Amino acid sequence: MGGATPAMWAGLVLVAFLAASGAEALPRFAEAPEYRNGDGCPAAVAGAGVCDPGLVHIAMTLDAHYLRGSMAAIYSLLKHASCPESLFFHFLAADAAAAAAPGVGELRSALAASFPSLRFEIYPFRPDAVTGLISASVRAALEAPLNYARNYLADLLPKCVPRAIYLDSDVLAVDDVRRLWETRLPAAAVVAAPEYCHANFSRYFTDAFWSDPDLGARVFAGRRRAPCYFNTGVMVIDLRRWRSGNYRHRIEQWMELQKEKRIYELGSLPPFLLVFAGEVEAVDHRWNQHGLGGDNVLGSCRPLHKGPVSLMHWSGKGKPWDRLDAGRPCPLDHTWKSYDLYVDHVHSSSASAPSLTSSALPAAVFSW
Repeated sequence: MGGATPAMWAGLVLVAFLAASGAEALPRFAEAPEYRNGDGCPAAVAGAGVCDPGLVHIAMTLDAHYLRGSMAAIYSLLKHASCPESLFFHFLAADAAAAAAPGVGELRSALAASFPSLRFEIYPFRPDAVTGLISASVRAALEAPLNYARNYLADLLPKCVPRAIYLDSDVLAVDDVRRLWETRLPAAAVVAAPEYCHANFSRYFTDAFWSDPDLGARVFAGRRRAPCYFNTGVMVIDLRRWRSGNYRHRIEQWMELQKEKRIYELGSLPPFLLVFAGEVEAVDHRWNQHGLGGDNVLGSCRPLHKGPVSLMHWSGKGKPWDRLDAGRPCPLDHTWKSYDLYVDHVHSSSASAPSLTSSALPAAVFSW
């Protein structure tokens, strides 16, 4: 990876989408340790705020159940950032008037209690913007409207934001995410992500898709290279190119076709593949060691892939907090537990932020 400018390195902005079921009270979290900038961190541009050209923007989606995962993800990003005081979070919360969800004030209080020095803002998101486009999926959780909020990222963030790193809420960073921000996006690319060309790409679409003379291979003809699977839980997105190319509309067109013809089964992933597969700028696999949550049905345990690790991703049905609470954790879930800020009500009187040491992960994970 390369091509970063000093301005691109200047800081980190983390954007996260927050929503919650009204039937579910927000869990309680301990206060995280406070991390300070190291030597060489640039000063913020006075008065620039979120439009500071040195900031890095990162997006996440989550709901009440995933808030526990998001807190751990934020904690890990702060811990491993070389300039943690430069982090700025934008949170998109489900509009309380349009969905049974906690208000902005509740979410703001929860975040501020665990991260008192965190710089952030919260914006409302209306789930009905996408509800009518969502089709049934192989797992009910994949049908949640907030899974599709990343499609609207360029519409929701301030227009001065040039790009963003999108992250799912079931990730842990074990490296400085600034390194991911250094990814160069050539003029022809809108999205950069780790690609997995060994995966069977055809299985992400139905036989009806591949047998349709107007669809199938014809959809991917003329692209920069052969289409490959990529996981949408870790992406670098050029928001200006996204806006100018009206990519939200392109994704929505595929979602509308899906309502007429059953061309895929997996929720929000296939429309991204239909639009971007074969046009993605490849990123090192270390930035998405995904699949740690098993498949979409069983959620069984899986090990890390071979090679170095910068970001761990519990994609799949099995989430580490659920398996830990059920007393059936997978080996790597104990690594996630090292970043868990959740306060168990039974033991809340003695709860404190977890102690993170270099023993939480093998040394090879941190090799660059």
